[in-house]
Amino acid sequence: MEMEYEYLVGLKKHPSWRLLNADSAPLIISFFYRVFTKENRRTIPAEEMTSKLEDYLFHLRTILGKDAYPRSAKAYLDEWSGGETGYLRKFYPARGEEEEFDLTPASEKVIEWLAAFASSRFVGTESRLLTVFRLLREIVKEAMVDPDAEIRRLEEEKRRIERELSALKAGQYAPADSTRIRERFIEAHHTARRLLFDFRQVEENFRQLDRKTREKIAVSEAAKGELLDDIFGEQDAINGSDQGKSFRAFWQYIMSPASQEELQSLLDQILALPEIRALDGDERLGRIRFQLIDAGERVNVTCAQLVEQLRKFLDDQTWLENKRIMEIIRQIEKKAVRIRSNPPPQKPGFTHVDHIKPEIGLPMARGLFHPPVRITVDDQVEMGHGNFASDILYRQQSVDEKILRQRIRRALKGRTQVTLAQICESFPVDKGVSELLGYLHIACKDDNAVVETDANTSILYTDTNGQRRKAIMPEVIFVR
Repeated sequence: MEMEYEYLVGLKKHPSWRLLNADSAPLIISFFYRVFTKENRRTIPAEEMTSKLEDYLFHLRTILGKDAYPRSAKAYLDEWSGGETGYLRKFYPARGEEEEFDLTPASEKVIEWLAAFASSRFVGTESRLLTVFRLLREIVKEAMVDPDAEIRRLEEEKRRIERELSALKAGQYAPADSTRIRERFIEAHHTARRLLFDFRQVEENFRQLDRKTREKIAVSEAAKGELLDDIFGEQDAINGSDQGKSFRAFWQYIMSPASQEELQSLLDQILALPEIRALDGDERLGRIRFQLIDAGERVNVTCAQLVEQLRKFLDDQTWLENKRIMEIIRQIEKKAVRIRSNPPPQKPGFTHVDHIKPEIGLPMARGLFHPPVRITVDDQVEMGHGNFASDILYRQQSVDEKILRQRIRRALKGRTQVTLAQICESFPVDKGVSELLGYLHIACKDDNAVVETDANTSILYTDTNGQRRKAIMPEVIFVR
């Protein structure tokens, strides 16, 4: 981004610029840093926020004089959270009746930018250089620019690890470097702080989308389909952006129990080091896991609010459409009753409906329940003898539809469609007409099959007695 004159003129309307130019900027920024950044708080209830600001104003008036910042704490908070300033966000949480305050991304940008002006007691150049190298290696690995170079790097890494293992097993290891430990810890602390700030910006982006959605629903006169298509298009653009994909990957990783256990284990080990305990308390990362989960959950809650708004819009539109339909039906019924006894003369376009006699089924008109008659069998039954051959009753064949479906799938391999005659050529019929009826039964139930009753086909098969038979059947086509 180039710092052109027109860009900077437009930037003067940004809340961050307005905050820096405000007459009470030292009060606002110092108070925000004290209650949000230094205490590492995400949201603060309104009552607690007012109490903290009153204490801070009393402290400043003691130093600067009783006329300094004469307004009340509530008046200042209402101004800072107003739409014209946008330094704070005042909202009602999903659970709870008391208002809460949260920093806006614009205010946090100002705090981070001003904090960079302070001279740092420790500049971790080595850690940043190593981070640059690590990121570049990951880019090359992901892009697979030079596979041979990646193979050589991994082999060298393998040899280095083997040397370290051999040295550790032999009891040889270098003493801990306190400077490097503190340097890497501070770099990790700054990275985690920036990550939490990024979440405020992601949440603000989804909140802006929700606000735009409500505005479109309120003022749009477009059809329901066009409006939803526009809204879902914007949501898909955010979800499909690099920011949205990165957030989904983060949320999937941080919600993994294995990742949470690993993060907490690493923090417990690091915070127990004497080099880390010597640092100031505000540089601790002990609760970073819970803060990251809370920040991600707030983004998901904001997305859920957008979905809830769309659901309410659809419910309202459906109710309005149903109401309009009922009004039209009532108008038709009133007109029908009005002209029932005095129908208009025969005119083109007027329709007579024949009288329809309703069928009335009364519950009392149904027959009473009759219990089934039990059949008693005399014990003195003598076995008879039939005068016909009953062997055929014991030669019934069972057709397995599962096998028939497997044959159909095999015949469809490499083809878009296949006829029943082609299937019978590939898999000869061995159970007679019952097998052909099985194929026909499958075709009638399958949506991907067509039975052409206007066209017939001949299928040759061998019956159970070994005789050649010909069956005339409708044309059956199976489609993949």
